[in-house]
Amino acid sequence: MSTGKHIPMRTCVACRTAGDKRGLLRVVRELAGQAVYDKSGKMNGRGAYICASEVCIQLAKKQRKLERSLKCDISDELITGLLQEAVSIIDH
Repeated sequence: MSTGKHIPMRTCVACRTAGDKRGLLRVVRELAGQAVYDKSGKMNGRGAYICASEVCIQLAKKQRKLERSLKCDISDELITGLLQEAVSIIDH
């Protein structure tokens, strides 16, 4: 029996690598149908996870991975915000 706390695992929509939920960025489709970055990781709505790396974010944009996963349009502003968040995570 394990006495450690369960660590939730999620899969990046771009590279398909499984990782710790806290190490990935979460994008949520709100009820209104708009996709937003979920910094808390607890927003209601359909969610998709992506690695906090420029490579994965650019791949997801190029291959429309987030659009397919969330079934909604992804704005350039959201992609820019994800890239900035990834840089800030890497810097810390």
